[in-house]
Amino acid sequence: MSVDTPAVAGHCDELLTALGRFRGCAHITQRWGEGLAAVLGGGGRLLAAGNGGSAAQAQHLTAELVGRYRDDRPPFSAIALHADTSSTTAIANDYGVDQVFARQVRAHGRPGDVLMLLSTSGASANLLSAADAGRAAGLRVWALTGPAPNPLSAGSDEALCAAGASTATVQELHLVAVHMVCAAFDAALARGGR
Repeated sequence: MSVDTPAVAGHCDELLTALGRFRGCAHITQRWGEGLAAVLGGGGRLLAAGNGGSAAQAQHLTAELVGRYRDDRPPFSAIALHADTSSTTAIANDYGVDQVFARQVRAHGRPGDVLMLLSTSGASANLLSAADAGRAAGLRVWALTGPAPNPLSAGSDEALCAAGASTATVQELHLVAVHMVCAAFDAALARGGR
């Protein structure tokens, strides 16, 4: 059985091209990992959110921090806001979908914490509201988005914008970014003796 149809093998070619360009963003993931190590190592927390596939990537990140990435280490506080279905559905019902993450940011975020928002489009209204709430509450707001320019990258303190020709490729680059952040996080902890 051959798998060399353009629709299938072409996806790998698209990813390889995008990944080559994305490698130039390693300094951002390094800085984010080191920043998270300082914040979480000092008792702060990471709040993360996304919609759809981006929610899965955000939850993957929090799982790596609460559990472990590669080597055993202490757990750190990281909350995937979309994973609390009772809160998200109650907030959506009572306040509207645009407030699903913002209200949780105001409840759980403390000055100095980090809010990471993942979005392939960079235009989701509920993430834009969360970014506003995070900045107002004194959180550092980081956006992991698709191609720039987009409203979420503009409304964040820092953004890593993954340029991919398709949503699938952007999501795959986001997973690479999550793992790069975790590698930098663990390395920073090891240097700090944690």
